[in-house]
Amino acid sequence: MNYAALKKFDIANGPGVRVSLFVSGCRHHCKNCFNREAWDFDFGSPFTKQTEEEILAELDKDYIKGLSLLGGEPFEPENRAALTQMLKRVREKYPEKTVWCYTGFEFERLKDPTAKAMLSLIDVLVDGKFVEELKSPDLIFRGSSNQRIIDVKKSLEAGEVIWLEGVWRRKMGSGNIYE
Repeated sequence: MNYAALKKFDIANGPGVRVSLFVSGCRHHCKNCFNREAWDFDFGSPFTKQTEEEILAELDKDYIKGLSLLGGEPFEPENRAALTQMLKRVREKYPEKTVWCYTGFEFERLKDPTAKAMLSLIDVLVDGKFVEELKSPDLIFRGSSNQRIIDVKKSLEAGEVIWLEGVWRRKMGSGNIYE
């Protein structure tokens, strides 16, 4: 697996200050994707044990709230094994940190064993392809209104999608808009 970028101080891809790993490789090819160069599976640098250790060291900092996985596409079959292995280590070492993952796949389609293994290690899944026509600057932690912010643990237990509790639009006018 290759990765396009590692951000050690990210406030855009989940709550609080996070470490964000942008993996390479994506077959969705969403119109006006913000990270088009990461579509190529060979883009960026190889994800090595040293990269994994660097991520774990960054997560050790008190002010870091968690890890976010983005892309490219974390759930591409070529990326799952390396990410699942790393997430197991993150869970062992930092059970109090949250793991967010952004994917173009819909939650309901992540059913095969390797996807389910990876999904079981994630707290929040922002799912669905980016749709340019549904883009809005009012949205928080997602680019288009078709994308859902899913509480993975509750959804797996319930057997249906459960949105993460919270307000997922910016304050407008006299109050917040809840979804």
